[in-house]
Amino acid sequence: MYESFYGLSSKPFQLNPDPSFYFGSKQHRRATAYLEYGLHQNEGFIVVTGEIGAGKTTIVRGLLGKLDSAKVVAAQLVSTQLDAEDTLRMVAAAFGVNTRSLGKSEVLLALEAFLVDVTRQGKRCLLIVDEAQNLTAHAVEELRMLSNFQFETQALLQSFLIGQPEFRGIMQSPHMQQLRQRVIAACHIGPMDQDETRAYIEHRLKCAGYGGAPLFDGEAYEAIFKASGGVPRRINSLCDRILLSGFLGGRSEFNLNDVEDVARELNEETLAPIASGKGTAASAGTDGAGMRLTDSAILDIDLSRLELDAGIADEASRAIAELKNGLNEQRIVRLERSMIRIERSSAATLTLLQQLVNSIRARQKREDEPA
Repeated sequence: MYESFYGLSSKPFQLNPDPSFYFGSKQHRRATAYLEYGLHQNEGFIVVTGEIGAGKTTIVRGLLGKLDSAKVVAAQLVSTQLDAEDTLRMVAAAFGVNTRSLGKSEVLLALEAFLVDVTRQGKRCLLIVDEAQNLTAHAVEELRMLSNFQFETQALLQSFLIGQPEFRGIMQSPHMQQLRQRVIAACHIGPMDQDETRAYIEHRLKCAGYGGAPLFDGEAYEAIFKASGGVPRRINSLCDRILLSGFLGGRSEFNLNDVEDVARELNEETLAPIASGKGTAASAGTDGAGMRLTDSAILDIDLSRLELDAGIADEASRAIAELKNGLNEQRIVRLERSMIRIERSSAATLTLLQQLVNSIRARQKREDEPA
């Protein structure tokens, strides 16, 4: 939408992972080194964890792009809450093994036969499990059992487990002891520092074909770092919105106030801070099921089921009612703010279009005038 306005050949801050935009921060280079080391070992598990949007998927896709398909057969699995047998079937499907109407033991035999056949061809199999924090204990055990498959002295399967930070805690639980013994390397991708954040932004702009004057001043870069916490996906989201705002307003230079205004808008839209300043997303009041404590649904409490004194129950009911009314008022305010932003954006767009039309008319008028 705004690429031509800034002289870009592509969108620099898209949210979908793109290996061609890979930026090698210290954390990412370390993770890449671990993955490459694991490939040379050809056995066991490699564990890589990081915040949502830290760049784990980008690293993995970059690594897959470097693999020689004549030597490595790679399969990728996005983990969900599956039971043990379904996990085996998903692994088989990822490698293209047909397990329809087969029992669990037959699925294992079919997988083993496939892995042995690949090994006999002088190749090796690599399984990449994304969102590993969603693996159940039984699913993890099945993956560990698959790592036991051998052909003579060679392991038939190597696995990379890619997950969010909570997977580190899961790995320390007692039922993970046997898996931990098979982990040959593990690393965590943390956020980028302020200098790396600036270099990251400049790198992505360059990859997208930008060659003009700097878009952001020093204070703007600092504000972007503070608002994003140095997490790549949050940086992308913020910078993309800043460029869109500049396009609608006909501006190509941004300062501290511009960044803070856009960051504030994003915060209001998502009802949660972009970052906590240390590279971890602020929880903004959510419980384990993902429900916000600011959601009125959580206030639908049946006090009659609680053994409370009548006076206390009445007081609690009034308090809950007041909270609900307050939340409704907050929603109305947020809707009004959103409408105002939409009106401003529409007005800016119309102004820009009018300028373009006037410019075209002026050019045509000059061309029609006799020499």
